[in-house]
Amino acid sequence: MTPISCFFATTTFCAALAALPAFGASCGNTAAGFDAWKSQMTKEAAAKGIGARGQAALMGTSYAKRTIAADRNQKSFKYSLDKFMQVRGAPTIVAQGRKRLARNPDFYAALERRFGVPSGVLIAIHGMETAFGGFMGDSNVISATATLAYDCRRSEFFTGHLISGLKLVDSGALSPKSVGAKHGEWGHTQFLLGNVLRYGIDGNGDGKTDLTNITDAMASTANFLRQKGWTPGQGYQQGQPNFKVIQQWNAAGVYQKAIAIMAAQIDS
Repeated sequence: MTPISCFFATTTFCAALAALPAFGASCGNTAAGFDAWKSQMTKEAAAKGIGARGQAALMGTSYAKRTIAADRNQKSFKYSLDKFMQVRGAPTIVAQGRKRLARNPDFYAALERRFGVPSGVLIAIHGMETAFGGFMGDSNVISATATLAYDCRRSEFFTGHLISGLKLVDSGALSPKSVGAKHGEWGHTQFLLGNVLRYGIDGNGDGKTDLTNITDAMASTANFLRQKGWTPGQGYQQGQPNFKVIQQWNAAGVYQKAIAIMAAQIDS
């Protein structure tokens, strides 16, 4: 999963989404209306300043049936904490996370100096999201995001991420062929596209933000947490000040607790 989305979001968060620009293209719950929707959405995106590359990317999308299937079947978040950690391989994440930290302590120390986020938190998120980059997804991120913007369940929320993704395509930061997870999450720590645009960082200094690059991805993840209110030097277990920031990464309670527990074990 990815930075917080409206299937678990609070009333306040969802209300904030209402402030996003309104779009008139009609949503739908089957593939039947997708082509008509993307033609209308492309016109509306153009009116909002999306350029030729972004428009072409949207028109080139396909209805992502696997995305819809995944969106309707998120069983793991209903597990108990113990079951969730077992299913998600928490002991393996901790063991591999400790090895990664031992191999490259200076890299994580530099991130902590810059953003104040402990190594264990970043490593636990990386391990949970993509098994440390072992599998970053096999779905076209623009098609997946467009499909969820079209789907009536959370159309308004994902329309904002779609427009952000098209801006990234326009700027050359994202290829229309980029692949990620089934909800359109991209990179080592699975950012939704709006979060790439807002919190993404060029961590390695090559002039672009590429979340399939581990340096950029870890810096962007740390920046997300810092911008969401991470307080350097404060605890991050449940009941401590920075736990509420972990809640901003993913709104599922079992996920939040698992990250905090694994992070502490990696850092110990």
